[in-house]
Amino acid sequence: MTVDIAHFIGVLKTEVATYEVPVVDLIAVQTEDPYKILVATILSARTLDSTTAKASARLFERAPDLDRLSRLSREEISALIYPVGFYASKAGYLERLPRALEPFNGEVPDYMDGLLTLPGVGRKTANLVMSAAFKKDAICVDTHVHRIMNIWGYVKTKSPLATEMALRKKLPRSLWREINSILVAFGQGTCRPVGPHCDVCVLEPLCPKKGVTPRRPKP
Repeated sequence: MTVDIAHFIGVLKTEVATYEVPVVDLIAVQTEDPYKILVATILSARTLDSTTAKASARLFERAPDLDRLSRLSREEISALIYPVGFYASKAGYLERLPRALEPFNGEVPDYMDGLLTLPGVGRKTANLVMSAAFKKDAICVDTHVHRIMNIWGYVKTKSPLATEMALRKKLPRSLWREINSILVAFGQGTCRPVGPHCDVCVLEPLCPKKGVTPRRPKP
C-alpha cells in the first residue's frame, strides 16, 4: 500500500484542529521571540506539555529575556522549572545559555550549525526552533513523527535521525514545517505509542498499521 502523504496530512490537519496544541507551537503563536521558543523547546524534551507550559510560565515571569536569565543561578532556575524531565540538567543548560549566545551577539542563531553549539540543543530542538521561531523550512522529527511515519510505511528507519534524513529526500517541502505539530498532536491524542485508538482513527481504513497492535475497543 502506497501512502498518499499529502492526503494523510490534510486529513489529520483538520482532525487535530480540535486537539490540544503542542506547547512549543502554542508559545510560538503567543510570541515570536526566539529566546522563549528555544527555552520552551529545551524544557519540553521528555516532559508532558502541561508540565512544560507551567514551568515555562514560571521561568518567563522571572526571566522574560536573556539578560534576566543571566542573573539567575542554576539553583533558582532548577526550582522554577521543576518538575520537568531532567530538570537539573536543563537548569544547567539554561544557566550556560547566555554565555553560549555571546558569539552570536546575544541572539538565537537561525541556522542548524549555530543552534547545535548551544547547551541542550540537538537536531530535533534546532529544527523546531528554526521552524517555529524563524519560519524556515525544517523537519523536526521527534518520537511521534518517527513512529507514525514508520507505521504508515512512508519511511523504513530505525531512528529519528534516519527518519529526518529520509523525509528530507522524500517529503514535499510544503509539509516540512507543519509535520511535527500535526503528528505530535495526533500521536498524543489518537495514534498513541501504547494502545493506539485505531477504532476511532480517521485514517483507519487507509493506514497500513505496520507494527501496530491496536487498542481493543471497550465492549
